[in-house]
Amino acid sequence: MEKFDVTIIGSGPGGYVAAIRCAQLGLKTAIIERYNTLGGTCLNVGCIPSKALLDSSEHYHNATHTFTEHGIDIKDVKVNLKQMIKRKGDVVKQTCDGINFLMKKNKITVFTGHGSFVNKNTIEIASADGKKAQIESSKTIIATGSKPASLAGIEIDKKRIITSTEALELTEVPKHMVIIGGGVIGLELGSVYARLGAKISVVEFTNGIISTMDGALGKELQKSLKKLGFEFYFNHKVTGVNPSPALPKGEGAKSYKEVTVTAENVKGEKLEVKGDYCLVSVGRKPYTDNLGLDKAGVKLDSRGRIETDEHLQTNISGIYAIGDVVKGAMLAHKAEEEGVFVAESIVGQKPHINYNLIPGVVYTWPEVAAVGYTEEQLKEQGNKYKVGNFPFKASGRARASMDTDGFVKVLADETTDEILGVHMIGPRVADMIAEAVVAMEYRASAEDISRMSHAHPTFTESFKEACLDATGKRALHI
Repeated sequence: MEKFDVTIIGSGPGGYVAAIRCAQLGLKTAIIERYNTLGGTCLNVGCIPSKALLDSSEHYHNATHTFTEHGIDIKDVKVNLKQMIKRKGDVVKQTCDGINFLMKKNKITVFTGHGSFVNKNTIEIASADGKKAQIESSKTIIATGSKPASLAGIEIDKKRIITSTEALELTEVPKHMVIIGGGVIGLELGSVYARLGAKISVVEFTNGIISTMDGALGKELQKSLKKLGFEFYFNHKVTGVNPSPALPKGEGAKSYKEVTVTAENVKGEKLEVKGDYCLVSVGRKPYTDNLGLDKAGVKLDSRGRIETDEHLQTNISGIYAIGDVVKGAMLAHKAEEEGVFVAESIVGQKPHINYNLIPGVVYTWPEVAAVGYTEEQLKEQGNKYKVGNFPFKASGRARASMDTDGFVKVLADETTDEILGVHMIGPRVADMIAEAVVAMEYRASAEDISRMSHAHPTFTESFKEACLDATGKRALHI
């Protein structure tokens, strides 16, 4: 039986980064992936393919809506969805091939198959052809990620009633896509198809979209998405998703082309929305099935997540868990940080993660990005704070690119001026948020940022202006 210092189960961003860092630290490392390609959900059916389609659809939308104003006349612009999907596949392949290269470069042993515990230090790998093998590992990192969640009573047929995975492989632009859930994934994929001509209806249980982010961001994003043709039904609980018209028993998904989503609000008023596709996007749940956790003695919490201590070690010494299978935001970059954290902890280093400074991003257009405390959280905590705002419509760079929707909002401590939260919606804020993360990691004040020179004209000037606004309402361009 082959022996390893560390074995990682799962090759998503958390898993493969953990493997690389372990190998860099001199540990004999193995990684187990049940599918034929490395990269997990993020690279194969999540972050990377969705961004590829978002970029392609944004090009089409600009060609049909803004090019003329820029002085570019184009006739007969058409959507070639087949080519869009092919390009998306090429991007995914190139990215996954890059992970293969990194495994070889770092001399990491890759096993293909389903990994599960036989006991604390023994892992069985079951390949698709039925063959089984076992390896021994001194330490194990569980990085198996998550899968789309659903609602009770809804059958995902993967044809008309779909998850994000199937939404990345459609062969036609929907006429009307009904999305259950107003979170990040649904809004991003809804944006893709709205730009290509689909009508999008969002049915959401709460009173707004991206409800975990600062309330001002959700309200502003809703305005922008309405311009794309989105319609929203808030405070509605979905009660059913069914073929329309109803089918006789035994007839399958291939025989119908319309779906009816039924819901009701708190007053009991009924809602019925019909579409040719229904995207169920109500979050994700940790993938901990069939891992043999009981054989190793690893405990789960009430939500099916693996319980860990402050070092991300489970209740069993030598077994760790990272990413979507543990508490916290289900973000690829959070999983990466945890992968490095565990690898360095194993060899006795003292790494740290400030979970409050892990940014969140929504890749709609305008983009949404945030880090730190929301205004709602500060109010709940009773913290006294100042607010600085700067709208992109006052940015020369944003006017030049015709991206004037959105704003930058800075929350700073009323007494010390330390930046407590930064919330952005606008062009390229997914990249801009990094400056806020750096500033807050070093506990910068709003005054610090307002005194720094920012190149002109750039989108990032808006962050400086928001900080100026937070320090005595000194913004220069509003």
